[in-house]
Amino acid sequence: MTFSTGDLLLILPELLIITAACLVLVLDPVLRPSDKDGLVWLSLATLAVCMGLTASQMGIREAIFSGLVVIDTYAIFWKLLFYFITGLTILLSYSYLKEERLYFGEYYGFILLSLSGMMVMVSAADLLTMYLGTELMSLSLYVMTGLKRAEPRSLEAAAKYFVLGAFSSGILLYGISLLYGATGSTRLPAIAEAIAGHGFADPLLAFSTVLLAVGFGFKLAVVPFHMWTPDVYQGAPTSVTAYMAVAAKAASFGAFLRVFVEGLGGLKADWSAIFLLLCLATLVLGNVVALVQTNIKRMLAYSSIAHAGYALIGVVSAGRIEDSSGIASVLLYMALYTFMTFGAFAIVAMLRKGGIEGEEIEDFTGLAKRHPLAALLMLVFMVSLAGIPPTAGFIGKLYVFRSAVEAGIPWLAAIALVFAVISAYYYLRIVMVMYMRDPVAGSSPIPQFVMSPTLSIVLTCAVAGVVIFGIYPNPLVELAMQAVSTLK
Repeated sequence: MTFSTGDLLLILPELLIITAACLVLVLDPVLRPSDKDGLVWLSLATLAVCMGLTASQMGIREAIFSGLVVIDTYAIFWKLLFYFITGLTILLSYSYLKEERLYFGEYYGFILLSLSGMMVMVSAADLLTMYLGTELMSLSLYVMTGLKRAEPRSLEAAAKYFVLGAFSSGILLYGISLLYGATGSTRLPAIAEAIAGHGFADPLLAFSTVLLAVGFGFKLAVVPFHMWTPDVYQGAPTSVTAYMAVAAKAASFGAFLRVFVEGLGGLKADWSAIFLLLCLATLVLGNVVALVQTNIKRMLAYSSIAHAGYALIGVVSAGRIEDSSGIASVLLYMALYTFMTFGAFAIVAMLRKGGIEGEEIEDFTGLAKRHPLAALLMLVFMVSLAGIPPTAGFIGKLYVFRSAVEAGIPWLAAIALVFAVISAYYYLRIVMVMYMRDPVAGSSPIPQFVMSPTLSIVLTCAVAGVVIFGIYPNPLVELAMQAVSTLK
């Protein structure tokens, strides 16, 4: 491998993020507790600088480090989204960790390390490079999941996440090795050239593609590879859960789409059928099981699974049409999903019941009377998750459903629409509990909503995205279309 100074300049955002992460980890043990807030502002300042640097690269396409990494508009789209999510996570965590009495400065270092892994994932033009990025993201998330060291539930969640994550990584790596055996390369352009004219008639190629689909299926939390999601989402600190539900899922979709579109595009007729089955199973299980949940974090976990199913509609459509509208609908869906899901988890994170976090749906009883603004914001997020206009959730579903119709599979859009109607029940149940029930007399303690300046910023950004992009999504739609146009 050879590289130049120009190559290093193109990955300057990644280098800055990793440098900031190392600084946080080094400074944390030597700083006084009263000075550790500086780690938060260091992290946010680094994100701001990197966002400007990455935005300045818009419109270029450069293969660097001997073709191992590619900088293009597709990668830039995802990186800008990751910066935004990470910034919201840090702001949410600043107040959340204090409420939970979790004074771990290294937490912000692990957030930045996971972010750097996500950035590598979406820029990788080589399967091994992508795998290294995936592991960097995953290892950081394993640690963050077990942050509540005094709670057995958090430690159990971290252990489950680690074991199943390692299992999925092994499957992914095995698929990569078999694909190398079938094509003689791990570079996506070389793989695409080697499989041109081939199909699943080659058993080795077929098996490796299936293994890659399984490996990514674990990362995306699609059925039947979803089993880790509810327990991990419930046991992890809520700020970490929000980050996993939004950023980790977006990064997995970003890497997944690049591998299957750029590397395995010649097999799209075959992998489209695989993802059709996964899509249907995910829509059914995610929405049906969410109906019976009483813990809101588990409900949102199954909701996250269901939303992965909606996003897969765009992937299935992409395998049946020549234009890029199907892939663009996935990018748009994940960007819009960020606002409504992160906003919902932010509300959950600051609901207190006798000094501890309130996670049961019943803890929202009568919230409209105790804190009308929090209830109103939760109403907006639940309506958007249900896909009711004029919110961002409606726009996201509209575009993936339209991609299915254009691909000649309107029946898939019809099935998804049925389950979208079903999902309205468990989302609007939260609204009913907040607005139509009063707390039981004599119940103690009464849940309260704890507000803070940083949480106000998070909720303002989230609700603004839900409302603005629900009414005027054109800028985001155009950016998504521009991003997928660079995939080859």
